[in-house]
Amino acid sequence: MARIAGVNLPSNKRIDIALSYIYGIGRSLAKKILQETNIDGSIRTKDLTESQIAALNSYIESNFKVEGDLRRELQQNIKRYIDIGSYRGLRHRRNLPVHGQRTRTNARIRRGARKTVGSAKPGSTKPTTQQTKK
Repeated sequence: MARIAGVNLPSNKRIDIALSYIYGIGRSLAKKILQETNIDGSIRTKDLTESQIAALNSYIESNFKVEGDLRRELQQNIKRYIDIGSYRGLRHRRNLPVHGQRTRTNARIRRGARKTVGSAKPGSTKPTTQQTKK
């Protein structure tokens, strides 16, 4: 099992697919990395040599922000928006969609489950027929 950028890559997948398991590397970037390091993308991860793993690891570490560093940077950016009080920061703070999506309908993932309004609760204050006949 190859370990690149602190991530154990799946051993039975092609290396161009397996690299996308690293946070911050997608399919197109994985192909670009393999092209730069002169590694065939159709090789399975388990068939990589130690020198190929070392080449991939050093290339990724020196040229890209991945995994923890990238996650930390994104969280700092969001925190900065919140601190300066920008519109995007307010949307993040209120857990609402940030990129202009509608919220009257949809947006269930950000807003949470539906809460029904106006349903009668047991023991409500509405008088019963026996109370009104007195």
